[in-house]
Amino acid sequence: MMGTRQIAERELTEPVSLVLPNGRLNRAAVGWTRKPLHDTSGIGGRHGWGRNKHWEYWAVTSPTHLLALTVSSLDYSGVHSVMVHDRTTGETIEHGIVAPPWTRPTLPASLGDGPARASARGLEIELSEANAGTRLVARTDAVALDVLAALPAGHERLGVVVPWSDRRFQYTVKDVARPATGTVTVRGTTTELATGDTWAVLDHGRGRWPYRVRWNWGAASGEQGGRTVGLQIGGRWTDGTGTTENATVLDGRLHKLHDQLEWTYDESDWLRPWHIRGGEVDLRFEPFWDHVSRTELGVVGSRGHQCFGHFAGTIPTVEGPLLVDGLLGWAEDVRNRW
Repeated sequence: MMGTRQIAERELTEPVSLVLPNGRLNRAAVGWTRKPLHDTSGIGGRHGWGRNKHWEYWAVTSPTHLLALTVSSLDYSGVHSVMVHDRTTGETIEHGIVAPPWTRPTLPASLGDGPARASARGLEIELSEANAGTRLVARTDAVALDVLAALPAGHERLGVVVPWSDRRFQYTVKDVARPATGTVTVRGTTTELATGDTWAVLDHGRGRWPYRVRWNWGAASGEQGGRTVGLQIGGRWTDGTGTTENATVLDGRLHKLHDQLEWTYDESDWLRPWHIRGGEVDLRFEPFWDHVSRTELGVVGSRGHQCFGHFAGTIPTVEGPLLVDGLLGWAEDVRNRW
């Protein structure tokens, strides 16, 4: 990986449209935000067909379970999934489908504009906004989830526009450290998720992507010394674009990280410790489970290792450097042809 360097990024504070009327990137939209401000309704339709990507991905971590939900549209197909991993038994139940384009999911034009829904071949997912946050509901033949990801007053969420070019770009919202409550039911047995120690993370995406992309992503949430801490880090896919998707959140207040990060890990043994460094970030990640994914559909395919585990080390925050130890989350390496 390249040596780390700091990027000059612009904070946006007013609403802005992601695309121009001709479908190209609105350069005035390039920057980062503390709350969702981008109108992404211009993604889709005749402009850039086949390159348009819409998705909502939620992950929930708790002492007993790891959960993940995906509702997405890639123009030529929908990819939806429900995953439940029991941390006590090690059992993983995953139901994923690739749906044809005529079975389009419901996805809001912009974040918060409405629910996201998918229903096909034994899978049902609904992600809807509530007064207190976002309700995550899903059902398959084997599992059912009902989780509320609370949105505390004043909680800040990282929004970033990544510009590869005027025709290829991505708007992402990475929302970490959302306190969550709810239940997971596996084959009729229901478990209450631990109140105060269950956390939800959102990856919201709207954009037009190149055919081949590889990325690193890491996220973690929890309490450290009585403070709520969220970590959001990424790499590879933003290289050369003049932006990063890195931030920390302390008690709901976001601190943008402008340094590119160097990721070091062993691709022959994904459960060996990872190291992520750059600027004031110095983290060691100890995985305990590798969620391996692989999809091959001719010219379209994806390979990924999403390793769940604990982060320890130093991160910068709005109040200065913070030492974290045992912060639960994940680090991943994903390669897509899409």
